[in-house]
Amino acid sequence: MKINEEQIGQLLTKWQEIMRLKDWDIKAVLVKQSWRKSGDIKIDVSNQMAAVLIHESVPQSQLEEVIVHELLHLRLYGMDQLLEETIQILFGADDADPKKQFAMNTFFLELESTVENLTKAMLTAHGKQTDFWFNRVDKQIVEELKTGSVE
Repeated sequence: MKINEEQIGQLLTKWQEIMRLKDWDIKAVLVKQSWRKSGDIKIDVSNQMAAVLIHESVPQSQLEEVIVHELLHLRLYGMDQLLEETIQILFGADDADPKKQFAMNTFFLELESTVENLTKAMLTAHGKQTDFWFNRVDKQIVEELKTGSVE
């Protein structure tokens, strides 16, 4: 069974309550076109509005995990922006500068791993016993082995 916007909306409502984000207007967007991501969030802080984008290929069993992950990005957005702006101030506008690239890559790796760990902790704490999605690891395995799929 494919996921739909109603399912996404129901999970958004559930997790907005849990994560104390009820003061935000958040809409669900089901992405049906080719896309390199499973999910994303677009944020307008000044109006406390956001859109959670979820690709239609996300397995039903992993939908809640992706939604919690994206909502955690919203919860951490202020800190995210502060650190990105600090790196910009420290290293300037030259995105080709190896020092700036190192700082940004390290920051994004830490951000994503923190969001992933918090996602797993929140789902587990709220009784969601699941096999967490090994999406990125599976892609690395496929690339390493040059096979069509991971069983």
